[in-house]
Amino acid sequence: MEITSIKIKKFASESKMRAIASITFDDWFAIHDVKVIENNGKVFVAMPNKRLKDGTFKDVAHPINPEARQYIESAVIEAYNNAEIEE
Repeated sequence: MEITSIKIKKFASESKMRAIASITFDDWFAIHDVKVIENNGKVFVAMPNKRLKDGTFKDVAHPINPEARQYIESAVIEAYNNAEIEE
């Protein structure tokens, strides 16, 4: 499965969340609300999640192996680094 599109909405804010991404695979399947977060000077990708009744969060969609996670994170971070900040 190949990433065919990544759309980034980059924010100019002081919060840790720097952007929201939508990823399309094979022009056939999309995952929305992927977060780009910066913490302690490091940028990482958080998959879409929902809050459970006990207050914890559970991913709605996520890679199931380290190779898939690295593939997605690298592509999203590269797109984030190339994106313009939206006003």
